[in-house]
Amino acid sequence: MTNFGDLLGALLQSNTGQSAQSRIGNALQDLQANLGQVSGGQGGAGDLLAGILEQAKTSLGTAAENPLQAGGIGAVLGSLLGGGGDSVKGALSGGVLAMLAGVAFKAMSNAGQAGVAASQGGEPPLGLKPPVTPAEHSLLETKAQLIMKGMMNIAKSDGLVSPDEIQRIVGKAADAGIGAQGQEWLMAELRQPLNLDVFAAEIPNPEMAAEVYAASLLAVEVDTPQERDYLRQFAEKTGLAPVVVQQIHQSLGIVM
Repeated sequence: MTNFGDLLGALLQSNTGQSAQSRIGNALQDLQANLGQVSGGQGGAGDLLAGILEQAKTSLGTAAENPLQAGGIGAVLGSLLGGGGDSVKGALSGGVLAMLAGVAFKAMSNAGQAGVAASQGGEPPLGLKPPVTPAEHSLLETKAQLIMKGMMNIAKSDGLVSPDEIQRIVGKAADAGIGAQGQEWLMAELRQPLNLDVFAAEIPNPEMAAEVYAASLLAVEVDTPQERDYLRQFAEKTGLAPVVVQQIHQSLGIVM
């Protein structure tokens, strides 16, 4: 059975470009400045994110003006993505999904989308808090799967992914310890033509759409009309309000 958490960690670990690093750095700094809000004011409810930010605190401090200066973002990414093997699993439970959930939660809250807090009983969403029940573990796996699909879909928005690029990505996943089943799923998804209507129908709510949107901004530079049009259509088809999109861009330091 494919472990989508491990697969997401491997995908990010091997395909994180400079612009994605900068955006991760911006997001972490933004979340650090707003940790009380992001954690819902629930004390230990934001422990996952708080732990990550604590690990990266020194680096974030030295990179306050520029997330790439003084090697700061390298230390942040080291905390998030690790060096392979078991640390890839930590990218799921202790890093990537916590960061994306934090960005989405803050964006929805700032935009007055109170459904986030209400739907979670006043607590931050899964990702910012660890899964406890089998149902929550399953939901977190589903999140990881949808996030990966979103990252691959925006990469397809200006043309199919080339066979060489598919082999490179799948090869990196194999090097990170992803098994044959995970490699086969990844290859099949990369080969699949883009169908935004079908993908949008898989997104259960605007909260999940916000996380997928944020992750999509880590996958590409967003420097083509096709990529910008894909993001616009994705937001429209998944009910993601323009003010939420603006908040996500602000957290990641993106001007579009």
